[in-house]
Amino acid sequence: MTATTTSRIIGAMNHDHNDSPLTFPCRFPIKVMGINSELFSQQMAAIARSHITDIQESDIHTTSSRTAKYLSVSITVTADSREQLDNLYRAFNGHPDVRMVL
Repeated sequence: MTATTTSRIIGAMNHDHNDSPLTFPCRFPIKVMGINSELFSQQMAAIARSHITDIQESDIHTTSSRTAKYLSVSITVTADSREQLDNLYRAFNGHPDVRMVL
């Protein structure tokens, strides 16, 4: 885990969840970028579904980088809480092929 990832996780853990500008439940788009492999999109969908079960295939979109080295997986979820989103972000960041989560 990098120092940046650690600080993001610690910041999320120390955040006062009552200060969230979001009203839950809400639809929330998440973009995960990582190494383009056969399994990356499936793995990101599996991670998302382990935290939020009602994700449909139509909620998942993929885009390859210009050189096809990287893959962007956009997943729109219905989140019930800030804690649920924080846990999802932690899970994505913990995957070795993930380079960035937005």
